[in-house]
Amino acid sequence: MSSNCPESDATDSTVPSNEHWSSVSKHVVNSYLEANNAFLAAMGISPSSESETSTITTRRRPENAEAPITELAFGNEAWLMERSVDDYDDLDVGEYVRFTKTIDDTDVSAFAHISGDTNQLHLTESFAEQTQFGGRIAHGTLVAGTISAALARFPGLTIYLSQDLEFRAPVEIGTTVTANCKIIEKLGETRYRLQTTVETDDEITAIDGEAIVVIKEQPAN
Repeated sequence: MSSNCPESDATDSTVPSNEHWSSVSKHVVNSYLEANNAFLAAMGISPSSESETSTITTRRRPENAEAPITELAFGNEAWLMERSVDDYDDLDVGEYVRFTKTIDDTDVSAFAHISGDTNQLHLTESFAEQTQFGGRIAHGTLVAGTISAALARFPGLTIYLSQDLEFRAPVEIGTTVTANCKIIEKLGETRYRLQTTVETDDEITAIDGEAIVVIKEQPAN
């Protein structure tokens, strides 16, 4: 993945306090359990957890919000999704998916813990206040992850081949962002080039770029 950022992040980092991490430990554990259950399900093994899969709210057809998208193992009722086409055979240039979620403090802390990116710019308010951003901001790669989330919601099985990113604006913690992925060129039978952007709820483009993906028909269960 290539990226270009006009303002580089601060390079100093410290290990966050135990008190800071305790607030997200449950989130991290739950994320691990969900990933493990998804793997077991893919292998045809019933997960031992009794937790139910959450539904995905659809902005385009809210009356169908009760039905989850079958291609996805897990969802969250706070997430929003809109897509222009529901059938794999209808994929073509111009079709799109939009995915919306709020980047909250738990997301930032969990991402720092999982990735190891403990830059103070993202975790320590007193430090971040002294930077050009005036406060803590979300990791750029965390925000860019919403592009991957949107791609996963195209009908079929989406496989990343490449992603170019340009970080245009910071995303403050607590901001709701929308990833937009639109097919702009068909490169082969299953290969596509897409325009990929992430916008804030103030319609500011935080990330711009292009992706090359393969979208195959969803394997039979």
